[in-house]
Amino acid sequence: MWRRLKALIVKELLAVLRDPRSRMILIVPPILQLFVFAYAATMEVRNADIAVLDRDRGAWSQELVNRIDGTPTFRTILAVDTPAALRRAIDLQQVLLAVEIGPSFSRDIAAGRPADLQVILDGRRSNASQLAGSYLQQIVGGMAADAASPSGTASRPEAAVPRFWFNPALDTQWFMVPNLIAVIAVLIGLIVTGLSIARERELGTFDQLLVSPLRVHEILIGKTVPSLLIGFVHCSFYLLVALVWFGLPLRGSLPMFYAAVFFYLLALIGIGLFISALSATQQQAILGSFLFMIPATLMSGFATPIDNMPEWLQPVTFLNPLRYFIIIVRGVFLKGLPLDEMLRNTAPLALIALVTLSAAAWMFRRRME
Repeated sequence: MWRRLKALIVKELLAVLRDPRSRMILIVPPILQLFVFAYAATMEVRNADIAVLDRDRGAWSQELVNRIDGTPTFRTILAVDTPAALRRAIDLQQVLLAVEIGPSFSRDIAAGRPADLQVILDGRRSNASQLAGSYLQQIVGGMAADAASPSGTASRPEAAVPRFWFNPALDTQWFMVPNLIAVIAVLIGLIVTGLSIARERELGTFDQLLVSPLRVHEILIGKTVPSLLIGFVHCSFYLLVALVWFGLPLRGSLPMFYAAVFFYLLALIGIGLFISALSATQQQAILGSFLFMIPATLMSGFATPIDNMPEWLQPVTFLNPLRYFIIIVRGVFLKGLPLDEMLRNTAPLALIALVTLSAAAWMFRRRME
């Protein structure tokens, strides 16, 4: 048995790694995705353009413009003279948001009365404009507090000072890189296994494999082990890049991380083998893999919290292995995941792997009958 398994595992590894194009697809895109997405996919708003219509031109309106100009959130201040020009700047997407300062703004601020200030956000870029609008609100609030202070500089002792646990500097990469490890591993786990059986069907070697002395469970093990090895190499590389290049902390246990990677890859491989068993060609296997990847990524909590999803959709996420692994990998890096939380999120991964691998074995057994 072990000799047969060894021969099948070596054959699968050679089939993947011997072709230069397969090696290129397997190595270069995931590495590029990790670096590109880690820098490009950010939840911060910086270098936004803002239009200002100052109808007051007083001391406090100029102070507001200077404070806006001094923050790294806003790159360019477009000064306009008419409301029509303000509207045109928004319509043409020249700016992300616009501010109209009322004619009595400085007098109202000096007298302690509510000042006339209108903020217009570009709803076509809702997330970015809302973040930029909240930054602008903080600037206005700080200036109003300073104006209310007799000395001109408010200490604001009663203000609450937030402290962010696990990510004190609110570094987006600390949040993004662990998520990318989970998402990019889906590509490896699905594509390698998803193409294996479909490729053999196109080459006409799958039927030979079914009539060979190999049993169904041996075929499954022979298809699973190479993908596990490749997945472990990739996740180890991502871990090293996260620690050395991006400077993420590793507050959890390294053995706990690799235990989670094992069950996560098993779940993905089971899904990939099931898709491959249903596919007659490699093209169908690739389409089936992407048909799973996109909804799985969107419903994993990667971009938006699962609690924000419709109530009827939230139970579907319990079938998604990304949901559990993202919690584990975030916890291992940022907070030191407790053992009970680790087991609570690993058990569903093991169950998904058991169900999908059993379904793939059933499909293989049907072909052998």
